[in-house]
Amino acid sequence: MSANYRKLGEIVELIDERNKALESSEVLGIRIDKEFMPSVANTIGTDLSNYKLLRMNTFACNPMHVGRDERLPVSLYKKDIPAIVSPAYFMFRVKDENKVLPDFLMLIFKRNDFDRNCWFRTDGSVRGGITWNDICEIELPLPDLKEQEKIVNTYNAITKRIQLKQKINENLEKTAQTVYEEMFCKETNNWKDGLIGDVLQLQRGHDLPRIVMKKGNYPVAGSTEIIGFHNEYTTQSPVIVMGRSGNIGKPRIYFLDCWVHNTALYVKKFIDSEPIWCFYLLKNLNYSNFTGGSAVPTLDRKVVHSQTIRIPPVELQKDFSRKVKVLLLKKQENEKEISKLQNLKQFVISRISGM
Repeated sequence: MSANYRKLGEIVELIDERNKALESSEVLGIRIDKEFMPSVANTIGTDLSNYKLLRMNTFACNPMHVGRDERLPVSLYKKDIPAIVSPAYFMFRVKDENKVLPDFLMLIFKRNDFDRNCWFRTDGSVRGGITWNDICEIELPLPDLKEQEKIVNTYNAITKRIQLKQKINENLEKTAQTVYEEMFCKETNNWKDGLIGDVLQLQRGHDLPRIVMKKGNYPVAGSTEIIGFHNEYTTQSPVIVMGRSGNIGKPRIYFLDCWVHNTALYVKKFIDSEPIWCFYLLKNLNYSNFTGGSAVPTLDRKVVHSQTIRIPPVELQKDFSRKVKVLLLKKQENEKEISKLQNLKQFVISRISGM
């Protein structure tokens, strides 16, 4: 099936409903990933009656930073309760929902070529804004309504599957954390006093020796996720990695041989301790007082090493590891599926123009 191309201005209309009756005080902004978010603007003392009122199936977009960000922050409001956005935003809706589904139009807005078209049309200002007339000139692929419904249903089914897996992972993490608290967050007489440096040694990723230990396709372990693959590994499973600057702390554990990313901290050595217990020990630290540096807060591993702790017997650590490892493995299995599903969502969107 082929898609007809229509100019955006032919299928949507600009609207300008203000919050005159103060129906809402929830001010929203739009993230660069095209999702609404609570506004970060200071609205204390601001007259909210002049803000634009968002209702179900209404679009809003921020036209002011397109040249800088190379994308148009735009999102579709899907709640029954109204919210408000800045008077500087454009607000619009589909003229005829019997011809164009708002949810399908939102999928088109998520396409890379839509953002490229917006970027090409920006003005010469420092921020690189775009006018409503220029947005309306962009041509979009538009299959028939039945095909739109099929695409939207497929996309939504994938999204729901991702949300389910994310919820399962939240519950798995809560369960593992509860086990940790029950076993280790209490006073005991037979535990030793010590330092974190007595049970593990942190090292910076860029200090790793770059030698080929084994050929293969190994994940690059970043502080938040696997960020690529390498033909060799530097650290054997299990690998604990956490952010050293910017994304401070927040350790992750990988049950894979990995290439550790240069900017991360990793546990180079476990000293008479169980890796999974060490992971939750690091996970439960308060990192707010550990940072040094100037412009960007930086985590000093020596400061972490010097923190006093109570060290439980290794057998208790092993018992904890046996109980929790299955939960962590299931969580990482779900994360792999989520990653594949995210790619599938992008594939569904990319196929629109090829119909």
